[in-house]
Amino acid sequence: MNDIRRTFLWVIFGFSMVLLWDQWQIYNGHKATFFPKPTTATAPAVNAAAPDGVPVASTPAAAAPAGPAQVPGVTAPVADSARERIDVSTDVLKLSFDTEGGSLVRSEFVKFGDIQDDKKPFVLLDESKARVYVAQTGLIGGAFASHKTPMKFTGERALKEGQNELALKFESGDVGGFKLVKTYTLTRGSYAVKVAHQVINTGSVAASPQLYVQLVRDGNKPEGESSFYSTFTGPAIYTDAKKYQKIEFTDIEKNKADFEKTTQQGYVAMVQHYFASAWVLPANTARENFARKVDNNLYAVGMITPFSEVAPGQTKTLDATLFVGPQEEKMLEVITPGLELVKDYGWLTVLAKPLYWLLDRLFGFLHNWGWSIVALVVLLKLAFYWLNAKAYASMAKMKAINPKIMEMRERLKDNPQQMQQEMMRIYREEKVNPMGGCFPIMVQIPVFIALYWVLLSSVEMRNAPWIGWIHDLSAPDPYFILPVVMTLSTLLQTALNPAPPDPLQAKMMWFMPLIFSVMFFFFPSGLVLYWITNNILSIAQQWVINTRMGVPPQFNLPKFN
Repeated sequence: MNDIRRTFLWVIFGFSMVLLWDQWQIYNGHKATFFPKPTTATAPAVNAAAPDGVPVASTPAAAAPAGPAQVPGVTAPVADSARERIDVSTDVLKLSFDTEGGSLVRSEFVKFGDIQDDKKPFVLLDESKARVYVAQTGLIGGAFASHKTPMKFTGERALKEGQNELALKFESGDVGGFKLVKTYTLTRGSYAVKVAHQVINTGSVAASPQLYVQLVRDGNKPEGESSFYSTFTGPAIYTDAKKYQKIEFTDIEKNKADFEKTTQQGYVAMVQHYFASAWVLPANTARENFARKVDNNLYAVGMITPFSEVAPGQTKTLDATLFVGPQEEKMLEVITPGLELVKDYGWLTVLAKPLYWLLDRLFGFLHNWGWSIVALVVLLKLAFYWLNAKAYASMAKMKAINPKIMEMRERLKDNPQQMQQEMMRIYREEKVNPMGGCFPIMVQIPVFIALYWVLLSSVEMRNAPWIGWIHDLSAPDPYFILPVVMTLSTLLQTALNPAPPDPLQAKMMWFMPLIFSVMFFFFPSGLVLYWITNNILSIAQQWVINTRMGVPPQFNLPKFN
């Protein structure tokens, strides 16, 4: 038993050191030694030529079959005089459209500040020298209008007082006997934009074009992301059959991206910490999903869906929804089934979702996310009270017999085999299970890991104050007060635990809290607050149980000599 525990602790300690070293390397601007991340290049030039050009056919009827390879990539060079930026605004969004293709090329969020400067609005979509992240649509399957086609804009540019909707129309000229009209409808208070695509046959030949919708983004991580914890950045595809499928940029680069290609449900998205964009087609609409490399360090995820045949003089419409906004779980659930999964809890989603639900309900009463975190941890500790009581009772028994164990170890230090047998005899006679304090705590670990991901993933923590100096629960404590308190509480809790009989284990039990505490200096203050609350409640419960069992509280201070 002793050897097993020693091996287990060494494994944890060694893996912790590996992770800590890698993160320290990244924090200092170096490449990780053991788990290197792919190197990202700077964003490609906005006007670089697309590798897969728009197919040109003599007539739409003679066009080659459409597919992802025919979807145009980056923007082709166009004279500045032929393009115009159309800036529009609602109560929650400021958007910029390009008259070339009627594409959405910039989005600002009125209610969310920038991570570097909260006085500036947060920018998600952008088309600049530093970044490329845009939403595009168009037609393929012939010489049709695409996101590279010049379009004429009509409509208002601001949502007026008392107005609930704002309509923006982009209309192409005649391309191969067909016109494409895109109508964006923005709604007050909403980050979901309705997009109607009308195909008008102005020629004399019938055709069946296909509509593509895509999100194009460079492979760089968002600015300001912490090196001490990692969140997913990249494309995602949701289908009824395979559910939520994340796609790494590196897998697209190597043509190893694995996802469901054809379906009649779901969406495609670009995901990053706290925010996402997504294209949603109506349910029961046949579509082909794709994820591909467009250019150097530039990737696209999208869907292709067919129009039925459009006869001469006929107009047909396909609707879509474009979401560009924060990962607010309740809002995402309303837009389409499964969209809330862009708020990624990983493999503990089944536990994390009810924890978020409870946290949100507590916020409804307390109106402060910091106090809601404290209240949630209190409720969890109450729920696990009896399980923790058993663990601490076992620890108290271990502490009571610890002097006897230490005396025996000193007496038999030259005979390890007899020492082990004698130790097991003492455990049997005293009816003590040396692992009894570990198992009840291990049962709770998945719950607290799930809560960790809830707090890390919830955009509600951004710019959310707690008390005094904590003005943003998603940012590290500017004065490191909470991490210091957390470190002290962790060391106090370690001191109250029974000292392991093995001196090496005893030293490790002091080193590990110190190692993890260093990482918490760079964690969001909301996470640190959750850990402090858990530590304080655990110490209080341990102290009470020890006192009831007649084991006076005493501190097992480290001995490193």
